[in-house]
Order: sequence, then C-alpha cells, then structure tokens
Amino acid sequence: MTELKRLFDCIEYNLEKKPLEDMLAGKEAGQWRKYSTAECKTIIDNLSAGLLSLGIGCGDMTAEGRDKVAILCKNRPEWVMLDMAVQQIGAILVPVYPTINVNELAFVLSDAQVKMAFVNDEDLFLKVVSLKDKVPSLKDIFTFEHVQNARHWKEVTALTSAEGIAEAKKIAATIEYEHLATIIYTSGTTGTPKGVMLSHKNILSNVIASSPCFPPGDNLRSLSFLPLNHIFERMVTYLYLFNQTSIYYAESLDTIGDNLKEVKPNMFTTVPRLLEKVYDKIMQKGNDLAGIKRKLFFWAHSLAEKFEINKNQGLWYNLQLSIANKLIFSKWREGLGGNLKCIVTGGAACQVRLIRIFTAARIPIMEGYGLTETSPVISVNRYDEKGRSFGSVGPLIEGVEVKIAEDGEILCKGPNVMMGYYKRPDLTAQDIVDGWYHTGDIGLLTKENFLKITDRKKELFKTSGGKYVAPLAIENKLKESPFIEQVMLIGADKKFVSALIVPSFPNLKDWAQKNGLPVMSNEELLHNPKITGLLKELVESFNKFFNHVEQVKKFELLADEWSVDTGELTPKMSLKRKVVMEKYRDAIERIYS
Repeated sequence: MTELKRLFDCIEYNLEKKPLEDMLAGKEAGQWRKYSTAECKTIIDNLSAGLLSLGIGCGDMTAEGRDKVAILCKNRPEWVMLDMAVQQIGAILVPVYPTINVNELAFVLSDAQVKMAFVNDEDLFLKVVSLKDKVPSLKDIFTFEHVQNARHWKEVTALTSAEGIAEAKKIAATIEYEHLATIIYTSGTTGTPKGVMLSHKNILSNVIASSPCFPPGDNLRSLSFLPLNHIFERMVTYLYLFNQTSIYYAESLDTIGDNLKEVKPNMFTTVPRLLEKVYDKIMQKGNDLAGIKRKLFFWAHSLAEKFEINKNQGLWYNLQLSIANKLIFSKWREGLGGNLKCIVTGGAACQVRLIRIFTAARIPIMEGYGLTETSPVISVNRYDEKGRSFGSVGPLIEGVEVKIAEDGEILCKGPNVMMGYYKRPDLTAQDIVDGWYHTGDIGLLTKENFLKITDRKKELFKTSGGKYVAPLAIENKLKESPFIEQVMLIGADKKFVSALIVPSFPNLKDWAQKNGLPVMSNEELLHNPKITGLLKELVESFNKFFNHVEQVKKFELLADEWSVDTGELTPKMSLKRKVVMEKYRDAIERIYS
C-alpha cells in the first residue's frame, strides 16, 4: 500500500485491484441501495466537476486560501462521496456534528470561512439557514434529502461536463501526500472548538499502519454508525476502502439491532457507551429467563468472567467454555448478525470486565487509543490474540512513538501528528513541543510495549487534604454494577470524594418487582429506602477496591440519564464534567452541606 499518496486514491486502487459491487450501501425507501466502486467513481467525478462550476476550488493551496465545504449529515454513502469529491479539487471538507448547538455552529462556519454547506435534511437545513446573516462567507446550502425551497445535492452533479471532469483530474494530479486534507473541529470537553488540520499523510499513514491490526480476508462487510465527522470513523472508513471491505450505513442508532441482522457484518467500530447498552440488553434477557435456561445463562456468564487472554486455563475450563459457547454465547453472536470477527472500540475507556466477557463469548473486542490530533490511532489491541491484553489499549502501531513525561503524560510523535490548529499557532506551540504532541492523558508503557491509560490529566483532582484522585478508573469500576448506568466523581478541594449516580432504572425496577415493592416512577424509586439502601451497600462493596482517599463517602442519585441532546455528553459520549457540575450544583451542595 506504500505507493498510495492521497485518501481519494482508494477509488483507483480498488478499480485496479478488485472493484466491489457494494463498496458503499445505505437504506433508501426501506431498501438497501448499493453503490459499486465504478458508480462511486462516476458520482465523485461528477460532484467534483459540479463543485468547480459553482466556484469551489483550491485557491492558492494555502490552508486559508482553499475553499471550505461544511457537511452536517448522518452517515450515508453520499457523505463519503462528497469527502472525496472535495479532496480531488483541493478544497477542504469541514465536517460538523449534526447535534452541534447553534452558537458553536456559527463559530465553526465563521472561523473556517465556509463557502458551501451540505446538510442531511430539513431540520439541519433550517439550522444552517438561520445563520446565513452571521456567516457572510456562506454562499450555498444543498440537502441530501428532498427539502422544500432547498437545493438538492443532485443539482451539483447535474452541472458536470467533460471539461469540468478533465479540470478536476488536472487538479487532483497536483495534490501531494503532505497537503491538507480536512479540518476537524474538536467538540471537546473544554470549551471553544479548535480546528485540527489533518493532511493526507496524517490520515493515510494511520490507515496503512492500522491495516495489519485488523482481521484479514476478502469480501468483508462492515456496519457503520459512529459519526463520520469524528476522525475515528472517518479513518476507519478509508481503512475499509483500501482493504476492499464493503461499508453499510445503519439507518440510525435505534435501528442498529435490525441492521446488524440484515447486513451480518464482519466488524464494526463503537464507543464503550454503546457496548455497555448491548451488554445490558443481553443481561436483561438473561434475567427474564426461568428455570434451567436461567441457570445455564448465568453459569456461562460466570465462566466468561473468569476468562484470561493468552493463557491456557486447563482442559476442564476450556471444555466448559466451549459448551457455554455452543449453548449460550452462540445466541449472543446471532444477535450481532452471526458473522462478527471483531468489534473495535475507542473514544473513551471501556470496562475491562466487558472486554473479558465478550472475548470469552468469541466476540473479540479490540480497544484502541488516539485523539483527533493524532489522526487518531496511537495504539490498538490486535485481531491476532497475541497482540491483545486486557486492561490495555494495545501495542503502538508502526511508525508511532510514545514517551511518558515525568508527570505521567503520554507524548506522541509520528507521521500521524496533526499539521496544527487552524489559525491558532499559539495553541499548536502549546500542544506540540519539539515534535512531541502532548495528549493530556496519563498512562504507562508495559515492558511488553502495551500502552495503558490511567486517567485524563485535566480530570485528576486534588482533595482539600492535598491528595490526588484519578476519577476514571473508579467510575469505570462502579459502572460494572448492573444497577449503575452513569457516574461522576466529585471532590476537587473538598474533604472527601463523592459521586453523582444515574441508576439503571430498568434493572432497579426489575429488582423492586422481585422484592415485592410496588410499581414506582424513577423519582419515587430514588427516594425509596430499600432502593437507596441497595445502592449504598453497592457503593460500599466497591470502596474496598480503592484506597482510603479515593473511596466514595456520599452520593446523590439522579433521575435523568445524561445524553448528547441534554448537553452532558460530547457527541462521542465523553462526559462534560463542567456541564454536569453546573447543572447539578444543588445536589453537590446537599452532599457537602
């Protein structure tokens, strides 16, 4: 793969090597619409020519001089086609989370001087239109769905011409490996978005170095549902495309279960939050069983909890596990489509317990680590079992160096490290020192070269007694309880550590029913002495895993789950700690009053 220089080269590469009948596929009017490699090429070339005729181009080829095209859209084949069409003519795609709030959107569109925007549907069209006066650079808005009084994206492809296609081809030939490919604004947990400039080299070097970590094989299929505007799914998209893997786009997060059964993918990427939800659903089904079936389910589950990777646990254990796989875990695999080779997870820390259980059930979970600024992969657990270790984010990928600073911060160097922050040389100089990117994460490298993340530097806090607490590991441990859905530790400048807890209401209601309690609302559950007693016991049972300073002394239970829509989570499901602190100030005051 070494002769490849640009991300959009994946089309020619596939046409020469092995064109696919279903390079990209999405649901249209309830049916899967498949786009072959050849059809994708035609659409991409026509789009490039149409964009040129509308005045979108590469300008003087500087980061500021090149035209910017924004996209606010769910995952669909047109997303990827637009990405390549924009790249081919030297313009810059600026992907934006569809859920972004209007103020942040106005900032991004203005900061990038966006000239044209492509949106999914009417809601997003109205969102962008409402800002037209605030963003004078914005000339045109096109929609992928048909929207009244809006221009449809096919108007752009209709503007194609032989001259336009030839012109696009001429520009594409001048685009180099080192050239800027995209600007991605980080949603971040820290305030104003920063535009991360990534070159073809940044992303493509990451694609090439990550490819050997994935399952080998021909005619593989993937299901895509993590937002494409995040670098994780975007890089993996090119990894699929350069490795002849078909991509099917889930209709929405709510249809993933059905789409898995229809597509029967060999792999998909996810974030831990979604994996936790899959696991909770499986456990709920187990709880609903009765008699011998229930006994078998929990027998298999307890075997999986004891599973160790790269370790022979003896004939008797192996025999029992293979029976459990046949009787119980085969149904888990069927629920995920029946063809899974692996699931790749990133974006946040995944509970080791979940990885252990799924791996025992022959659903390998490959946890990796990286940031938008590192395109993104720094390390990943391999498909090959020898390259996997529970509790780690895997070995470093080829070409990427890591060193641990004196304060434990992970520093990274390699071809994957961003060009810098758009129009912010001050911030770039702050984060990249002597070529080393400062990740803001705390971690260590084992002697076997596995990277372990222990916390976020920014999330460490000091109690009033001067002791440091790393909340992440404690929060993840507490979330192992089926009764705890979400949790956030508090204690900066306080005498002791406390927690805000969102319980798992379906599991609590189940427990309440089995223990003869009446049917209650979420609010009533939180004030029932038996329920609060259960959670108090739970927290105390977990405290033994932590040293005295880290133990949760008090907690408040909350009735509403944190989400992206309500503002407590970033679109990649990371906790916005400041927002939670602000929103639940009263609860925190009650704890410490």
